[in-house]
Amino acid sequence: MEKPPRQVAEVHRAGDRPRAVREPSAIQQTAMRHPMLPSGMITRRQLLRAGASALLAASLWPGRLRAADADAPPLRFFVINDLHYIDDACGQFFMRLVKQLKATDPPADLCILAGDLSDHGTQAELGPLKEIFDSLGLPVYVVPGNHDIQKPNDDRTVYDKLHPGRLNYTFEHKGWQFVGLDSTEGTKSRATIQPPTLKFLDQTLPRLDRRKPTVVFTHFPLGPDTPMRPPNADALLDRFKEHNLVATYGGHHHGFTERIVGKTVMVTNCCCSLKRNNHDKTAAKGYFLCQTDGPAIRRKFVEFAAAPATRPAAVPA
Repeated sequence: MEKPPRQVAEVHRAGDRPRAVREPSAIQQTAMRHPMLPSGMITRRQLLRAGASALLAASLWPGRLRAADADAPPLRFFVINDLHYIDDACGQFFMRLVKQLKATDPPADLCILAGDLSDHGTQAELGPLKEIFDSLGLPVYVVPGNHDIQKPNDDRTVYDKLHPGRLNYTFEHKGWQFVGLDSTEGTKSRATIQPPTLKFLDQTLPRLDRRKPTVVFTHFPLGPDTPMRPPNADALLDRFKEHNLVATYGGHHHGFTERIVGKTVMVTNCCCSLKRNNHDKTAAKGYFLCQTDGPAIRRKFVEFAAAPATRPAAVPA
């Protein structure tokens, strides 16, 4: 929560009594530091007129500045991206992973899989992976990656059958709002977010509580200047300007990135795959364990000890 403005004594001349003046608000201070935004006594209306690009460049997000505290009990959740299930060896790998997740103490409340569950979008890959994560004993929320769609006709039939309603959707847990979004453009590794996703947001966001802490998860990354970010990611983020957007989680780029926009944190992580390598050349495989802390989220990378990758990801996956 933004701290209340502290009182500062200002003395004008000898004999005057000090008078208390209010420091500029966080919004005003940010505007003064960033001339591309209206300067001085900036109003919320001016902020909301600014596009996502300007707000991101200024490290400013209106909804976060005015948000109320999250007073719900702590929420713990996993975020795992780019699993790339291919064969039975991957099955053994993920059974060991689920065993490690189950041993987390205190236990998590839910698990997010941020796309590329499989390598080719087939029943032989997506089916076993779903069965393995069904054994986790937690709600598992998924979004598709470009590898969860079959070539050559951009066929998403298997994913849709195994994960009905898991394309663009929302859910709430312990006072936190989650928004899962389809960021794919068929099997393209360089994707533009498609109109149905933006239309979903236009129809759905007015029904969400703007003050409640909100998390967005996608496959393609949303943070500014992140590798393989969709060219129209700003169009998606622009729709959240008035919402208390705490964090976004993504993958596709197999590597850790973090972009902090005001108090909003936008991250990607390394892959958690047996058969794929990290694009940033790091060796570690793992996942995020996240816990809410008032209106914020504390995030920890947990490494999963596994065999080294046997098939490098030489091109964007």
